[in-house]
Amino acid sequence: MKSDVIYYVDDDKPQDFLGKSADSIFKVYIDVELLKRENTSTPLGLQVCGFGAFDVYWDGILVGSNGKMTKSGQAEIPGTELTYYQIPENLASIGKHIVTVKGTQTELRESRRGIKVKLESYLRLHRAPLIVMSFMNLMAGAFLIASIYYFFLYINSTRKEATVLLFGIICLLFFCLLIIEYIKFYIDIPYTHFYTRLQIVGLLTLVISILVPLYFMLQFGFKKKRLFLFLLAVSLLVIYITYYGHYDRTAIYFSYSMCIFSMIVAVDAAYRKIKGGLIVVLGLLASVVVNKFIFYDFGLFVAFTIIVLSMLYLHTIRAKALEEAHNASLLLSSRLQLQLVKKNIQPHFLRNTLTSLIDWIEESPQQGVIFIKALADEFDIMNSIAEDTLIPIKQEIELCRKHLEIMSFRKEVCYNWEEKNIDFNEEIPPAVIHTLIENGITHSLPPKQGCITFSLSFTREKKYKQYTLITVAKNRNRKKENSNGTGFKYIKARLNESYGSNWQFDSFAVEEGWCTIIKIFDKK
Repeated sequence: MKSDVIYYVDDDKPQDFLGKSADSIFKVYIDVELLKRENTSTPLGLQVCGFGAFDVYWDGILVGSNGKMTKSGQAEIPGTELTYYQIPENLASIGKHIVTVKGTQTELRESRRGIKVKLESYLRLHRAPLIVMSFMNLMAGAFLIASIYYFFLYINSTRKEATVLLFGIICLLFFCLLIIEYIKFYIDIPYTHFYTRLQIVGLLTLVISILVPLYFMLQFGFKKKRLFLFLLAVSLLVIYITYYGHYDRTAIYFSYSMCIFSMIVAVDAAYRKIKGGLIVVLGLLASVVVNKFIFYDFGLFVAFTIIVLSMLYLHTIRAKALEEAHNASLLLSSRLQLQLVKKNIQPHFLRNTLTSLIDWIEESPQQGVIFIKALADEFDIMNSIAEDTLIPIKQEIELCRKHLEIMSFRKEVCYNWEEKNIDFNEEIPPAVIHTLIENGITHSLPPKQGCITFSLSFTREKKYKQYTLITVAKNRNRKKENSNGTGFKYIKARLNESYGSNWQFDSFAVEEGWCTIIKIFDKK
Protein backbone atom coordinates (compact mmCIF):
# COMPACT_ATOMS: atom_id res chain seq x y z
CA MET A 1 0.00 0.00 0.00
CA LYS A 2 1.45 3.35 -1.08
CA SER A 3 2.17 5.83 1.74
CA ASP A 4 0.30 9.16 1.95
CA VAL A 5 3.33 10.80 3.56
CA ILE A 6 6.73 11.46 2.00
CA TYR A 7 9.49 12.37 4.45
CA TYR A 8 13.22 12.20 5.15
CA VAL A 9 14.90 11.23 8.44
CA ASP A 10 18.45 12.30 9.28
CA ASP A 11 19.55 9.38 11.46
CA ASP A 12 23.30 9.97 11.04
CA LYS A 13 23.34 12.64 13.72
CA PRO A 14 25.32 11.56 16.84
CA GLN A 15 23.03 10.93 19.81
CA ASP A 16 23.53 10.95 23.57
CA PHE A 17 22.17 7.45 24.02
CA LEU A 18 22.79 4.52 26.35
CA GLY A 19 26.30 3.24 26.46
CA LYS A 20 27.76 6.73 26.43
CA SER A 21 26.77 7.63 29.98
CA ALA A 22 26.82 5.81 33.29
CA ASP A 23 23.18 6.41 34.13
CA SER A 24 19.99 5.10 32.51
CA ILE A 25 18.82 8.51 31.24
CA PHE A 26 18.87 9.24 27.52
CA LYS A 27 17.86 12.10 25.28
CA VAL A 28 17.64 11.70 21.49
CA TYR A 29 17.12 14.35 18.82
CA ILE A 30 15.98 13.17 15.39
CA ASP A 31 15.72 15.60 12.44
CA VAL A 32 12.84 14.82 10.09
CA GLU A 33 11.76 16.69 6.98
CA LEU A 34 8.12 16.39 5.91
CA LEU A 35 8.19 16.61 2.11
CA LYS A 36 4.61 15.86 1.09
CA ARG A 37 1.19 14.90 2.49
CA GLU A 38 -1.28 13.65 -0.09
CA ASN A 39 -4.22 13.47 2.32
CA THR A 40 -4.42 16.30 4.84
CA SER A 41 -7.90 15.29 5.96
CA THR A 42 -6.45 12.63 8.27
CA PRO A 43 -4.05 13.44 11.15
CA LEU A 44 -0.34 12.88 10.79
CA GLY A 45 0.98 10.00 12.83
CA LEU A 46 4.38 9.30 14.35
CA GLN A 47 5.62 5.76 15.01
CA VAL A 48 8.43 5.36 17.53
CA CYS A 49 10.39 2.14 18.04
CA GLY A 50 12.65 1.91 21.06
CA PHE A 51 13.29 0.49 24.50
CA GLY A 52 12.65 2.35 27.74
CA ALA A 53 10.11 4.66 29.30
CA PHE A 54 10.05 8.02 27.56
CA ASP A 55 8.23 11.17 26.52
CA VAL A 56 8.01 12.14 22.84
CA TYR A 57 8.17 15.76 21.68
CA TRP A 58 7.45 17.20 18.22
CA ASP A 59 9.17 20.55 17.75
CA GLY A 60 9.40 20.82 21.53
CA ILE A 61 5.68 20.06 22.08
CA LEU A 62 4.83 16.94 24.09
CA VAL A 63 2.77 14.57 21.91
CA GLY A 64 2.72 11.49 24.16
CA SER A 65 4.40 9.20 26.68
CA ASN A 66 5.41 5.56 26.76
CA GLY A 67 5.54 4.10 30.28
CA LYS A 68 6.87 6.18 33.18
CA MET A 69 10.48 7.24 33.61
CA THR A 70 12.39 6.36 36.75
CA LYS A 71 12.62 9.10 39.33
CA SER A 72 14.15 9.37 42.75
CA GLY A 73 12.43 6.79 44.92
CA GLN A 74 10.20 5.59 42.06
CA ALA A 75 10.98 2.63 39.84
CA GLU A 76 10.62 2.79 36.08
CA ILE A 77 7.36 1.54 34.55
CA PRO A 78 8.60 0.02 31.26
CA GLY A 79 6.99 1.13 28.03
CA THR A 80 6.38 -0.97 24.92
CA GLU A 81 8.80 -1.32 22.03
CA LEU A 82 6.36 0.13 19.46
CA THR A 83 4.12 3.18 20.02
CA TYR A 84 2.04 5.60 17.89
CA TYR A 85 1.42 9.29 18.42
CA GLN A 86 -0.86 11.80 16.73
CA ILE A 87 0.75 15.06 15.61
CA PRO A 88 -1.43 18.17 16.04
CA GLU A 89 -2.48 19.52 12.66
CA ASN A 90 -1.03 22.97 13.35
CA LEU A 91 2.42 21.35 13.82
CA ALA A 92 2.24 19.04 10.78
CA SER A 93 3.36 21.56 8.19
CA ILE A 94 5.62 20.78 5.26
CA GLY A 95 9.25 21.35 6.18
CA LYS A 96 11.84 20.44 8.80
CA HIS A 97 10.92 19.24 12.30
CA ILE A 98 12.66 17.81 15.32
CA VAL A 99 11.51 14.71 17.19
CA THR A 100 12.88 14.62 20.72
CA VAL A 101 12.72 11.51 22.86
CA LYS A 102 13.59 11.89 26.56
CA GLY A 103 13.53 8.86 28.78
CA THR A 104 15.15 6.20 30.88
CA GLN A 105 16.11 2.58 30.22
CA THR A 106 17.01 0.62 33.33
CA GLU A 107 16.84 -2.83 31.71
CA LEU A 108 18.48 -4.43 28.67
CA ARG A 109 20.92 -1.57 28.32
CA GLU A 110 23.44 -3.83 26.59
CA SER A 111 21.13 -4.25 23.60
CA ARG A 112 21.64 -0.59 22.50
CA ARG A 113 18.75 -0.71 20.05
CA GLY A 114 18.45 3.03 19.60
CA ILE A 115 15.34 5.00 18.60
CA LYS A 116 13.71 4.82 15.16
CA VAL A 117 10.79 6.92 13.89
CA LYS A 118 8.36 6.69 10.99
CA LEU A 119 5.82 9.19 9.64
CA GLU A 120 2.50 8.02 8.23
CA SER A 121 -1.18 8.78 8.34
CA TYR A 122 -2.27 8.21 11.95
CA LEU A 123 -5.20 6.07 10.79
CA ARG A 124 -2.95 3.98 8.57
CA LEU A 125 -0.54 3.36 11.43
CA HIS A 126 -3.40 1.77 13.36
CA ARG A 127 -5.13 0.10 10.44
CA ALA A 128 -2.04 -1.67 9.02
CA PRO A 129 -1.66 -4.09 11.98
CA LEU A 130 -5.41 -4.75 11.98
CA ILE A 131 -5.37 -5.71 8.28
CA VAL A 132 -2.42 -8.06 8.82
CA MET A 133 -4.05 -9.50 11.94
CA SER A 134 -7.28 -10.24 10.08
CA PHE A 135 -5.43 -12.48 7.62
CA MET A 136 -3.31 -14.04 10.34
CA ASN A 137 -6.36 -14.77 12.49
CA LEU A 138 -7.95 -16.62 9.58
CA MET A 139 -4.83 -18.72 9.12
CA ALA A 140 -4.46 -19.29 12.87
CA GLY A 141 -8.08 -20.42 13.13
CA ALA A 142 -7.63 -22.81 10.21
CA PHE A 143 -4.50 -24.30 11.80
CA LEU A 144 -6.25 -24.69 15.18
CA ILE A 145 -9.31 -26.42 13.68
CA ALA A 146 -7.05 -28.69 11.61
CA SER A 147 -4.98 -29.65 14.66
CA ILE A 148 -8.07 -30.44 16.76
CA TYR A 149 -9.59 -32.49 13.93
CA TYR A 150 -6.45 -34.57 13.41
CA PHE A 151 -5.98 -35.11 17.16
CA PHE A 152 -9.55 -36.47 17.35
CA LEU A 153 -8.90 -38.52 14.20
CA TYR A 154 -5.80 -40.05 15.78
CA ILE A 155 -7.45 -40.74 19.15
CA ASN A 156 -10.55 -42.39 17.68
CA SER A 157 -8.80 -44.30 14.90
CA THR A 158 -8.01 -47.98 15.24
CA ARG A 159 -4.95 -47.36 13.05
CA LYS A 160 -2.64 -45.15 15.12
CA GLU A 161 -0.76 -43.54 12.25
CA ALA A 162 2.23 -41.44 13.28
CA THR A 163 1.75 -39.06 10.34
CA VAL A 164 -1.77 -38.14 11.51
CA LEU A 165 -0.53 -37.27 15.01
CA LEU A 166 2.49 -35.45 13.60
CA PHE A 167 0.34 -33.38 11.26
CA GLY A 168 -1.92 -32.38 14.17
CA ILE A 169 1.13 -31.32 16.21
CA ILE A 170 2.55 -29.30 13.31
CA CYS A 171 -0.78 -27.48 12.80
CA LEU A 172 -0.94 -26.70 16.52
CA LEU A 173 2.62 -25.34 16.48
CA PHE A 174 1.79 -23.16 13.45
CA PHE A 175 -1.21 -21.82 15.36
CA CYS A 176 0.98 -21.05 18.40
CA LEU A 177 3.62 -19.43 16.18
CA LEU A 178 1.05 -17.10 14.61
CA ILE A 179 -0.41 -16.13 17.98
CA ILE A 180 3.00 -15.47 19.57
CA GLU A 181 4.25 -13.53 16.55
CA TYR A 182 1.27 -11.15 16.53
CA ILE A 183 0.41 -11.11 20.23
CA LYS A 184 2.13 -7.70 20.41
CA PHE A 185 -0.94 -6.28 18.66
CA TYR A 186 -3.28 -7.82 21.23
CA ILE A 187 -1.54 -6.91 24.47
CA ASP A 188 1.03 -4.36 25.55
CA ILE A 189 4.34 -6.14 26.09
CA PRO A 190 6.87 -4.16 28.17
CA TYR A 191 10.21 -3.76 26.46
CA THR A 192 11.76 -5.82 29.29
CA HIS A 193 9.97 -8.90 27.84
CA PHE A 194 10.53 -8.03 24.20
CA TYR A 195 13.11 -10.77 23.65
CA THR A 196 11.02 -13.35 25.49
CA ARG A 197 8.50 -13.34 22.65
CA LEU A 198 11.28 -13.62 20.06
CA GLN A 199 12.83 -16.55 21.95
CA ILE A 200 9.48 -18.38 21.94
CA VAL A 201 9.10 -17.67 18.21
CA GLY A 202 12.60 -19.05 17.62
CA LEU A 203 11.89 -22.19 19.66
CA LEU A 204 8.62 -22.86 17.82
CA THR A 205 10.33 -22.32 14.47
CA LEU A 206 13.10 -24.73 15.51
CA VAL A 207 10.64 -27.49 16.43
CA ILE A 208 8.61 -26.96 13.25
CA SER A 209 11.82 -27.05 11.19
CA ILE A 210 12.47 -30.55 12.54
CA LEU A 211 8.92 -31.93 12.40
CA VAL A 212 8.03 -30.86 8.83
CA PRO A 213 10.92 -32.75 7.15
CA LEU A 214 10.23 -35.69 9.51
CA TYR A 215 6.61 -35.71 8.37
CA PHE A 216 7.62 -35.86 4.71
CA MET A 217 10.16 -38.60 5.48
CA LEU A 218 7.46 -40.73 7.14
CA GLN A 219 4.87 -39.99 4.47
CA PHE A 220 7.19 -40.83 1.57
CA GLY A 221 9.02 -43.75 3.21
CA PHE A 222 12.41 -42.00 3.11
CA LYS A 223 15.09 -44.64 3.77
CA LYS A 224 17.85 -42.93 5.77
CA LYS A 225 15.69 -41.13 8.32
CA ARG A 226 18.08 -41.19 11.26
CA LEU A 227 21.06 -39.90 9.27
CA PHE A 228 18.94 -37.21 7.65
CA LEU A 229 17.49 -36.09 10.99
CA PHE A 230 20.99 -36.00 12.46
CA LEU A 231 22.23 -33.76 9.64
CA LEU A 232 19.18 -31.52 10.03
CA ALA A 233 19.72 -31.24 13.80
CA VAL A 234 23.40 -30.39 13.28
CA SER A 235 22.50 -27.72 10.70
CA LEU A 236 19.97 -26.10 13.03
CA LEU A 237 22.43 -26.21 15.93
CA VAL A 238 25.11 -24.51 13.82
CA ILE A 239 22.61 -21.80 12.81
CA TYR A 240 21.59 -21.29 16.45
CA ILE A 241 25.21 -20.93 17.64
CA THR A 242 26.33 -18.78 14.71
CA TYR A 243 23.45 -16.30 14.91
CA TYR A 244 22.80 -16.40 18.64
CA GLY A 245 21.03 -13.22 19.69
CA HIS A 246 19.94 -12.38 16.12
CA TYR A 247 16.43 -13.69 16.54
CA ASP A 248 14.87 -12.79 13.17
CA ARG A 249 17.87 -14.04 11.22
CA THR A 250 17.94 -17.29 13.20
CA ALA A 251 14.25 -17.93 12.50
CA ILE A 252 14.76 -17.17 8.79
CA TYR A 253 17.65 -19.63 8.48
CA PHE A 254 15.71 -22.24 10.46
CA SER A 255 12.89 -21.98 7.91
CA TYR A 256 15.39 -22.12 5.02
CA SER A 257 16.86 -25.35 6.44
CA MET A 258 13.38 -26.79 6.80
CA CYS A 259 12.60 -26.05 3.15
CA ILE A 260 15.93 -27.41 1.87
CA PHE A 261 15.69 -30.71 3.74
CA SER A 262 11.99 -31.08 2.89
CA MET A 263 12.79 -30.40 -0.74
CA ILE A 264 15.42 -33.15 -0.80
CA VAL A 265 12.89 -35.64 0.59
CA ALA A 266 10.18 -34.52 -1.84
CA VAL A 267 12.52 -34.63 -4.86
CA ASP A 268 13.55 -38.15 -3.84
CA ALA A 269 9.87 -39.12 -3.62
CA ALA A 270 9.16 -37.59 -7.03
CA TYR A 271 12.16 -39.44 -8.49
CA ARG A 272 10.79 -42.70 -7.05
CA LYS A 273 7.44 -41.77 -8.62
CA ILE A 274 5.59 -41.79 -5.31
CA LYS A 275 2.18 -40.19 -5.67
CA GLY A 276 2.14 -36.65 -4.27
CA GLY A 277 5.92 -36.16 -4.46
CA LEU A 278 5.80 -33.77 -7.41
CA ILE A 279 2.96 -31.74 -5.82
CA VAL A 280 5.03 -31.27 -2.65
CA VAL A 281 8.05 -30.19 -4.71
CA LEU A 282 5.93 -27.55 -6.47
CA GLY A 283 4.42 -26.46 -3.15
CA LEU A 284 7.86 -26.00 -1.57
CA LEU A 285 9.07 -24.03 -4.60
CA ALA A 286 5.98 -21.80 -4.36
CA SER A 287 6.65 -21.20 -0.66
CA VAL A 288 10.24 -20.16 -1.43
CA VAL A 289 9.07 -17.72 -4.11
CA VAL A 290 6.42 -16.23 -1.79
CA ASN A 291 8.91 -15.84 1.04
CA LYS A 292 11.37 -14.18 -1.35
CA PHE A 293 9.08 -11.43 -2.61
CA ILE A 294 6.85 -10.76 0.42
CA PHE A 295 7.82 -9.08 3.68
CA TYR A 296 9.34 -11.73 5.97
CA ASP A 297 6.84 -11.73 8.86
CA PHE A 298 3.88 -12.07 6.48
CA GLY A 299 5.58 -14.08 3.75
CA LEU A 300 6.87 -16.71 6.16
CA PHE A 301 3.37 -17.62 7.30
CA VAL A 302 2.00 -17.62 3.76
CA ALA A 303 4.86 -19.98 2.87
CA PHE A 304 4.04 -22.16 5.89
CA THR A 305 0.40 -22.27 4.78
CA ILE A 306 1.42 -23.47 1.31
CA ILE A 307 3.55 -26.20 2.92
CA VAL A 308 0.65 -27.28 5.15
CA LEU A 309 -1.66 -27.42 2.13
CA SER A 310 0.88 -29.71 0.45
CA MET A 311 0.87 -31.89 3.57
CA LEU A 312 -2.93 -31.87 3.60
CA TYR A 313 -2.94 -33.01 -0.03
CA LEU A 314 -0.78 -35.96 0.97
CA HIS A 315 -3.34 -36.81 3.64
CA THR A 316 -6.12 -36.87 1.05
CA ILE A 317 -4.03 -39.28 -1.04
CA ARG A 318 -3.40 -41.41 2.04
CA ALA A 319 -7.07 -41.35 3.02
CA LYS A 320 -8.06 -42.44 -0.49
CA ALA A 321 -5.54 -45.28 -0.37
CA LEU A 322 -6.89 -46.40 3.03
CA GLU A 323 -10.45 -46.27 1.71
CA GLU A 324 -9.50 -48.38 -1.30
CA ALA A 325 -7.67 -50.82 0.99
CA HIS A 326 -10.73 -51.00 3.25
CA ASN A 327 -13.03 -51.71 0.30
CA ALA A 328 -10.58 -54.34 -0.96
CA SER A 329 -10.51 -55.95 2.51
CA LEU A 330 -14.32 -56.09 2.53
CA LEU A 331 -14.30 -57.80 -0.86
CA LEU A 332 -11.57 -60.14 0.33
CA SER A 333 -13.51 -60.94 3.50
CA SER A 334 -16.63 -61.75 1.46
CA ARG A 335 -14.60 -63.91 -0.90
CA LEU A 336 -12.98 -65.75 1.99
CA GLN A 337 -16.38 -66.38 3.57
CA LEU A 338 -17.62 -67.84 0.29
CA GLN A 339 -14.47 -69.91 -0.09
CA LEU A 340 -14.88 -71.26 3.44
CA VAL A 341 -18.46 -72.36 2.74
CA LYS A 342 -17.40 -73.90 -0.58
CA LYS A 343 -14.82 -76.04 1.21
CA ASN A 344 -17.45 -78.52 2.33
CA ILE A 345 -20.05 -78.21 -0.38
CA GLN A 346 -17.86 -78.76 -3.42
CA PRO A 347 -19.28 -81.53 -5.63
CA HIS A 348 -16.15 -83.70 -5.48
CA PHE A 349 -16.13 -83.71 -1.67
CA LEU A 350 -19.87 -84.34 -1.38
CA ARG A 351 -19.91 -87.11 -3.99
CA ASN A 352 -17.05 -89.04 -2.39
CA THR A 353 -18.43 -88.49 1.10
CA LEU A 354 -21.96 -89.61 0.17
CA THR A 355 -20.59 -92.64 -1.69
CA SER A 356 -18.63 -93.65 1.41
CA LEU A 357 -21.69 -92.97 3.56
CA ILE A 358 -23.83 -95.35 1.46
CA ASP A 359 -21.22 -98.10 1.86
CA TRP A 360 -21.04 -97.61 5.62
CA ILE A 361 -24.83 -97.62 6.03
CA GLU A 362 -25.08 -100.87 4.04
CA GLU A 363 -22.19 -102.58 5.85
CA SER A 364 -22.50 -101.11 9.34
CA PRO A 365 -25.59 -98.95 9.99
CA GLN A 366 -24.40 -98.04 13.50
CA GLN A 367 -21.09 -96.68 12.21
CA GLY A 368 -22.96 -95.00 9.36
CA VAL A 369 -24.99 -93.03 11.91
CA ILE A 370 -21.76 -91.88 13.60
CA PHE A 371 -20.47 -90.87 10.14
CA ILE A 372 -23.63 -88.84 9.45
CA LYS A 373 -23.42 -87.12 12.85
CA ALA A 374 -19.76 -86.17 12.32
CA LEU A 375 -20.60 -84.76 8.88
CA ALA A 376 -23.51 -82.76 10.28
CA ASP A 377 -21.35 -81.43 13.13
CA GLU A 378 -18.67 -80.23 10.69
CA PHE A 379 -21.28 -78.46 8.55
CA ASP A 380 -22.72 -76.80 11.69
CA ILE A 381 -19.31 -75.50 12.74
CA MET A 382 -18.55 -74.29 9.21
CA ASN A 383 -21.85 -72.46 9.07
CA SER A 384 -21.32 -70.80 12.47
CA ILE A 385 -17.83 -69.48 11.65
CA ALA A 386 -18.40 -68.47 8.01
CA GLU A 387 -18.81 -64.75 8.76
CA ASP A 388 -16.15 -64.49 11.50
CA THR A 389 -12.68 -63.03 11.06
CA LEU A 390 -11.32 -64.71 14.19
CA ILE A 391 -12.67 -67.68 16.13
CA PRO A 392 -11.64 -69.33 19.43
CA ILE A 393 -8.87 -71.88 18.96
CA LYS A 394 -11.09 -74.40 20.79
CA GLN A 395 -13.66 -74.14 17.97
CA GLU A 396 -10.95 -74.56 15.32
CA ILE A 397 -9.66 -77.70 17.04
CA GLU A 398 -13.19 -79.13 17.23
CA LEU A 399 -13.57 -78.52 13.49
CA CYS A 400 -10.31 -80.37 12.84
CA ARG A 401 -11.36 -83.30 15.01
CA LYS A 402 -14.68 -83.65 13.16
CA HIS A 403 -12.96 -83.50 9.80
CA LEU A 404 -10.48 -86.22 10.79
CA GLU A 405 -13.38 -88.36 12.00
CA ILE A 406 -15.14 -87.95 8.64
CA MET A 407 -11.98 -88.65 6.64
CA SER A 408 -11.25 -91.78 8.69
CA PHE A 409 -14.64 -93.14 7.48
CA ARG A 410 -14.07 -92.00 3.90
CA LYS A 411 -10.50 -93.25 3.42
CA GLU A 412 -10.62 -96.01 6.04
CA VAL A 413 -7.33 -94.69 7.40
CA CYS A 414 -6.53 -94.14 11.06
CA TYR A 415 -6.06 -90.45 11.94
CA ASN A 416 -4.96 -89.24 15.38
CA TRP A 417 -5.14 -85.74 16.82
CA GLU A 418 -2.78 -84.41 19.51
CA GLU A 419 -2.46 -80.96 21.09
CA LYS A 420 0.16 -79.51 23.42
CA ASN A 421 0.18 -76.31 25.54
CA ILE A 422 -2.85 -74.86 23.77
CA ASP A 423 -4.12 -71.60 25.28
CA PHE A 424 -7.87 -71.79 24.80
CA ASN A 425 -8.17 -68.00 25.34
CA GLU A 426 -6.43 -67.42 22.01
CA GLU A 427 -8.18 -66.78 18.70
CA ILE A 428 -7.22 -67.70 15.14
CA PRO A 429 -8.66 -67.07 11.64
CA PRO A 430 -11.29 -69.71 10.80
CA ALA A 431 -10.34 -72.98 9.06
CA VAL A 432 -6.61 -72.17 8.92
CA ILE A 433 -5.52 -75.29 10.82
CA HIS A 434 -8.38 -77.18 9.12
CA THR A 435 -6.86 -76.33 5.72
CA LEU A 436 -3.46 -77.63 6.87
CA ILE A 437 -5.16 -80.86 7.97
CA GLU A 438 -6.72 -81.22 4.51
CA ASN A 439 -3.29 -80.76 2.89
CA GLY A 440 -1.79 -83.31 5.28
CA ILE A 441 -4.45 -85.87 4.42
CA THR A 442 -3.96 -85.30 0.68
CA HIS A 443 -0.15 -85.47 0.68
CA SER A 444 0.52 -88.11 3.36
CA LEU A 445 0.63 -91.88 3.40
CA PRO A 446 -0.02 -93.83 6.56
CA PRO A 447 2.85 -95.80 8.06
CA LYS A 448 2.84 -99.60 7.70
CA GLN A 449 1.67 -99.87 11.26
CA GLY A 450 -0.14 -97.18 13.18
CA CYS A 451 -1.97 -93.97 12.31
CA ILE A 452 -1.28 -90.63 10.66
CA THR A 453 -0.92 -88.22 13.58
CA PHE A 454 -1.51 -84.48 13.53
CA SER A 455 0.15 -82.76 16.51
CA LEU A 456 -0.65 -79.08 17.20
CA SER A 457 1.43 -77.13 19.75
CA PHE A 458 1.41 -73.54 20.93
CA THR A 459 4.21 -71.34 22.31
CA ARG A 460 4.29 -67.70 23.35
CA GLU A 461 7.38 -65.49 23.35
CA LYS A 462 7.84 -61.82 24.22
CA LYS A 463 7.21 -60.51 20.71
CA TYR A 464 5.17 -63.25 19.06
CA LYS A 465 3.04 -66.36 19.46
CA GLN A 466 3.47 -69.51 17.39
CA TYR A 467 1.39 -72.48 16.26
CA THR A 468 3.29 -75.56 15.08
CA LEU A 469 1.51 -78.43 13.30
CA ILE A 470 3.51 -81.60 12.70
CA THR A 471 2.08 -84.32 10.46
CA VAL A 472 3.64 -87.62 11.48
CA ALA A 473 3.42 -89.67 8.28
CA LYS A 474 5.21 -90.60 5.10
CA ASN A 475 5.24 -87.70 2.64
CA ARG A 476 3.76 -88.35 -0.80
CA ASN A 477 5.21 -86.11 -3.56
CA ARG A 478 5.66 -83.36 -1.03
CA LYS A 479 9.37 -82.60 -0.99
CA LYS A 480 8.54 -78.96 -1.57
CA GLU A 481 4.87 -78.07 -1.26
CA ASN A 482 3.50 -75.51 -3.72
CA SER A 483 3.29 -72.22 -1.79
CA ASN A 484 0.91 -70.85 -4.42
CA GLY A 485 -1.64 -73.63 -4.01
CA THR A 486 -5.25 -72.87 -3.20
CA GLY A 487 -4.89 -73.98 0.41
CA PHE A 488 -1.84 -71.83 1.13
CA LYS A 489 -3.42 -68.84 -0.65
CA TYR A 490 -6.44 -69.16 1.61
CA ILE A 491 -4.29 -69.36 4.76
CA LYS A 492 -2.15 -66.36 3.81
CA ALA A 493 -5.20 -64.30 2.85
CA ARG A 494 -6.82 -65.06 6.22
CA LEU A 495 -3.64 -64.18 8.13
CA ASN A 496 -3.24 -60.96 6.18
CA GLU A 497 -6.89 -60.04 6.81
CA SER A 498 -6.53 -60.41 10.59
CA TYR A 499 -2.90 -59.41 11.27
CA GLY A 500 -1.78 -57.26 8.35
CA SER A 501 1.92 -57.93 7.78
CA ASN A 502 2.57 -59.06 11.36
CA TRP A 503 2.78 -62.79 10.60
CA GLN A 504 5.06 -65.42 9.16
CA PHE A 505 4.13 -68.71 7.51
CA ASP A 506 6.49 -71.59 6.79
CA SER A 507 5.94 -75.19 5.72
CA PHE A 508 8.69 -77.77 5.23
CA ALA A 509 9.63 -81.45 5.47
CA VAL A 510 11.04 -82.86 8.71
CA GLU A 511 12.25 -86.30 9.75
CA GLU A 512 8.85 -87.24 11.23
CA GLY A 513 6.95 -86.08 8.15
CA TRP A 514 5.88 -82.46 7.59
CA CYS A 515 5.99 -79.33 9.74
CA THR A 516 4.03 -76.11 9.34
CA ILE A 517 4.68 -73.03 11.49
CA ILE A 518 2.39 -70.00 11.84
CA LYS A 519 4.08 -67.17 13.71
CA ILE A 520 1.98 -64.14 14.73
CA PHE A 521 3.89 -61.04 15.87
CA ASP A 522 2.62 -58.50 18.38
CA LYS A 523 1.45 -55.27 16.76
CA LYS A 524 4.12 -52.55 16.83
